[in-house]
Formats: sequence, structure tokens, C-alpha cells
Amino acid sequence: MNPGYQPPFRITANILNAVAEIGELLGRWSASQGALSPQLRRENRIRTIQASLAIEHNRLSLEQVTAVLDGKRVLGLPREIQEVRNAFAAYEQLPYWQANNGEHLLAAHALLMQSLMDHPGQWRSGGVGIFREQRLLHMAPPANQIPRLMRDLMAWLTDTDIHPLIASCVFHYKFEFIHPFSDGNGRLGRLWQTLILSQWRPAMAYLPVESVIREQQEAYYRALGEADRASDCTVFIEVMLQALSEALRAGIETTLPTAVSGQMAVKLSGKTEQAILQALRQSPDMTIPQLAAQIGSSTRTVERHLHKLQQQGLLKRTGPKKTGRWQVIDNDKEGNV
Repeated sequence: MNPGYQPPFRITANILNAVAEIGELLGRWSASQGALSPQLRRENRIRTIQASLAIEHNRLSLEQVTAVLDGKRVLGLPREIQEVRNAFAAYEQLPYWQANNGEHLLAAHALLMQSLMDHPGQWRSGGVGIFREQRLLHMAPPANQIPRLMRDLMAWLTDTDIHPLIASCVFHYKFEFIHPFSDGNGRLGRLWQTLILSQWRPAMAYLPVESVIREQQEAYYRALGEADRASDCTVFIEVMLQALSEALRAGIETTLPTAVSGQMAVKLSGKTEQAILQALRQSPDMTIPQLAAQIGSSTRTVERHLHKLQQQGLLKRTGPKKTGRWQVIDNDKEGNV
């Protein structure tokens, strides 16, 4: 073990500003989470699992993931169904694991990858490269270096006095760089960052930041690549802190979720709803990304708001899917915007 090991990164103004912003948002998010029922916390967790597995090309929808965990029959590949069951079991173990414990990390991998690969919960024994569209993005360190590299990383996590928000991002990057397992590194890296954050603030265990990462996959992978080329993970820290901030804003905007007829629903903030309706009154041809940019929100949050507004009879979509228009419905009378 290298007692002086220090992952390479810099503390930038962007990082300091993001940490301050997240601290403010977290107070509001934690207050809302304190009132959530176990069922609603479970629904947030399901969103996390579905998004994290979708990043790894699992095609099951949120409704299908929910059905799998409710014990219902789902039309899907057996491997994808097993991935869902494993992931839920692993996230449920978060309160019992310590982020700086290597044995717990191995146990988490064994649970995540049970019945999905040979020898889950064991370091890889061969070389591995990370490819996207047949292009090599990263060649991981040799297998014989993994025990030492992971001991160094765990020791750094134990001893560091850096802010947990930053430390969780550093760990996430270095874990992906080492790529200690032959499969399952992406989903375990995201789970372990959640574990680090939840040990700092328990409410973070139910923040579906993976949903934001899924929306911004290109930026996520690009940051990993830039960090590799620079031998410095500063850019990855900045991207992940931005994702955490967006996830918190989205959670706050949707206030307290409520269960309706056994399905997931959200009670939306009036301020955001009014901003959407006003924007669509002025520009009925706006796309969801354009609308999100105008009101300063994420596309996922805008989609939820649009769906709710349509359910409430306040908004209607007309015309073809790609070239249609929005109608804002005022005073129970429909009118073209």
C-alpha cells in the first residue's frame, strides 16, 4: 500500500461553487425526503435502478422494472430481469456497507452480478479495454495491479479530509479507471458513489442522480475520457457535481410524490407549471429540450410536468408527434395557442 497515494485532481472555482449550491439544495431536498413513506422511497429507488441499468443497455422500462420487483410476469430477456432483481437487492444493502471496506465492495459486486457472470465478487484475472462503437476508449491497468490499486483507493477514502461530495466523485472516477472487475464496473461505481454520499447525508440514498446521468450519457463518458487523457479527474468531478445539482433541483421541483391508484405520480410545483404554460402560450411549437432550456430545468423534469398538465386537462398535444403543436386550455375552453 502506498501511504502517500493521492488521486490527481484540482479544486476549481466551478467545483467550489457547485459544492455550495448542492449544500443549499440538499437542505430543501432532505426536508422533503423526511416526509416520504417507505413506498415512495422505494419508487425513487426504482427510478435509480432503471436509469443505472439503462446506461448499461438494459431495455426494461420503468413500468417493467416496477412489475419485476412486484413479482409480476414481464416480457423481457432473462438477463435483464435478473439485473433488476440484483440491483434492487444491492441498493437495499446500502445501510449495511461501509464505503471504505474492500470486503463490502466485493460483496456488493457479488450481489449485483449474481447469475450474470462467472465468479462475481472477485477481481478480474485478465486485461480489459473499454470500447464504444469498436473504438478503444480506455485500457485498464493490468490485473495483477488491482489489489494494490484498490487498497490505495480505499485507504485514501478512509483518510481524506476532502468534502464528501468531491471525494465521492473522485472515487467514482478512479474506480472506473481501475476497472477492477470483468463486468459490472459502471453500475457498481455509481452505486458506490451513492453509498459514499448516503453515509454523509442519509437522504442521498434516495436521490435518483442516475436518471440525470442517463440523460447526459455523452457528457458523462466524455468527461471520463478527458480525465484519462489529462491524468486528472477534475473535469469528471465538475460533471458529476452538475448532475447531482440537477437531480436535487428536479427532486425539489416535484415536491412530495403521491401514490395514485397504485401507480407513481408526482405533485408538481405551481411555479414550474405556470412557467411551462406561459412559454407554450408564446411558442406552441417548442420542443421539450427548448422548453427545458428556457425555464432552466432538465428535460426529464419538463416531461413529467407536461404529462401531469395533460392529465389535469390544462394542456393538449395536437398534430403529428414530430411536427405537432401544444394547446394551453384556459377556463375549460380549448383554444389554439
